[in-house]
Amino acid sequence: MSAARTDATFSPPVMAARRWIEGVAFPDDRPLINVSQAAPVAPPPPELRREMARLVVEDPGSHLYGPVLGLPALREEVARHWTRAYGGPVAPDNVAITSGCNQAFTAAIATLCGEGDEVIVPVPFYFNHVMWLDMAGVRMVPLPTGDGLIPDAGAAAARITPRTRAIVLVSPNNPGGVEYPAETLRAFFELARDRGLALIVDETYRDFDSRAGAPHDLFSRNWEDTLIQLYSFSKAYRLTGHRVGAMVAAPARLAQAEKFLDTVTICPNQLGQRAALWGMRHLGDWLAGERAEILARRGAISDTFPRLGAQGWRLLGCGAYFAYLEHPFDIPSDILAPRLVEAAGILLLPGTMFRPADDPAGARELRVAFANIDKVGISTLLDRLAAYSPA
Repeated sequence: MSAARTDATFSPPVMAARRWIEGVAFPDDRPLINVSQAAPVAPPPPELRREMARLVVEDPGSHLYGPVLGLPALREEVARHWTRAYGGPVAPDNVAITSGCNQAFTAAIATLCGEGDEVIVPVPFYFNHVMWLDMAGVRMVPLPTGDGLIPDAGAAAARITPRTRAIVLVSPNNPGGVEYPAETLRAFFELARDRGLALIVDETYRDFDSRAGAPHDLFSRNWEDTLIQLYSFSKAYRLTGHRVGAMVAAPARLAQAEKFLDTVTICPNQLGQRAALWGMRHLGDWLAGERAEILARRGAISDTFPRLGAQGWRLLGCGAYFAYLEHPFDIPSDILAPRLVEAAGILLLPGTMFRPADDPAGARELRVAFANIDKVGISTLLDRLAAYSPA
């Protein structure tokens, strides 16, 4: 019997990590600090929930099939926002709404790759991207990033082969948190354009970028033949359970993506789309406050990290929802992380979940997703890490 496609990849990392806390009791004076998953655990703001309740009762369309590529009004709203934010033309027919950003990625790969093709991915990587490449029969070509976790276009150029179809970038980055400089994105865009490749830029965390203004100028270029941008409404409006994302690309590519999307979900979640549209129109100030809070938490990690630095820890990257750490212990991170559950009351993910199995760097790395802990919680987290000793 031949192996199934799903045998080609690893188990979902977040689900694997959740099993570490099964049967573990956490005392009242040291509750679990869960920094394993990059998703808001709070519901949408009250005004958005009230609007969603109204839609459930009053809008029959929120319960029916809709267009495969998404609600026209939401596509138009994204196009308006993106044109204003990035300073380049994005039209409604450049926008597809998907069932979350992960589905946008799978759809993009479906339009680009066949069996045995290659996609260049910086490491450490976002594991769901690699899981899909594995299951699609596409070879992931790892691109080391080194200090600063910023990939280099020249290094990527050396890894291009006749089977290369795309380069994938995530900025702000998951798992590293770093924001790729505009010149880095421009260099990758020019490389992809010159080599006839697609550049997939996942900007799931764009709403929490610390920089003022557009993080890049790619939409102000002749972008349609090269750029595919991915986005998620989940983080901005706390709509994780409603699964609403977006793919911005050339209309011809979206026509191909429509074939894939129609066979998987038929259409995106209707209630979630309407909620995202209402959020884009009414929650600008609220979202600005969410961004300010995330940036304050980022600052709290950077400001207080020296207490760990004095013990040999390194802060490799920090931003958006993430801090990416290098630990000082003579123990692999995939053994250390489960031990931290009982020994320190911390659930986080080991770097081995974000690198190829033969990459030794992952054994020294840990990812902290800090979106759901406040500054007090961050201080407690760092205190517990500072107090931990494997001896």
